Amino acid sequence: MDSQRPLDRNSPIPLYFQIAENLKQAITEGTLKPGDRLDNELDLTERLGVSRPTVRQAVQRLVEQGLVVRRRGLGTVVVAPRILRSVALTSLYDDLSVSGRRPATKVLGVTETKADDELAAILSLPANAAVLSVERLRLADGTPLALMHNYLPAGLLKTEPADALAKAGLYELLRGQGVQLQAGEQVIGARKASGHEAKLLDAPRGATVLTMTRTTYDQAGRPVEHGSHAYLADRYSFRMTLVAH
Repeated sequence: MDSQRPLDRNSPIPLYFQIAENLKQAITEGTLKPGDRLDNELDLTERLGVSRPTVRQAVQRLVEQGLVVRRRGLGTVVVAPRILRSVALTSLYDDLSVSGRRPATKVLGVTETKADDELAAILSLPANAAVLSVERLRLADGTPLALMHNYLPAGLLKTEPADALAKAGLYELLRGQGVQLQAGEQVIGARKASGHEAKLLDAPRGATVLTMTRTTYDQAGRPVEHGSHAYLADRYSFRMTLVAH
């Protein structure tokens, strides 16, 4: 792949930065599409007439911007634009729709089970109370993005959840049945994907996932849902606004 603009060797702008910006332009304009591979470092070095460390620094900049990923056996691959999500009391389905992405859901399982002591305490339920367990795979523009596991008090959803959740987000479904979502508590972290998660997310084994654990409350302060989600880190990130007190 040739760079879009010639390098200006007399410019105060570093060569690695110029190379990275040329490649970024090719990605944003669609000359390089998701799934395309960049030329290897040696080919780029020879073609552009720069040192290998310069090329490596340029590619690393693209990696840090979430535009490409390095994959063993494949090289450096262009990825779909990362989903940037504000941290608010909204569902991923709603956020994808608002941002112009095409959300889709595969409902992997909907079962009624008994809450263990920890889950019962989180949802303010008696020990061994019945809860609805929902596992879903969320896709954006046909690409797997997140694996979501949610628990709700049994009987909270009045419609058949498997059918409804294939077409809409959980929060939309809850609001449509009169549940007023008022607040939430969540913890964000990161870890390596399990083999099960990597398979479902179509990612390399051990890929990094961002995790979000959230408990949502209604207007009366009652917990109505507890979720544990895993998002592929190279396709997704959280955005937060911080205010000084």
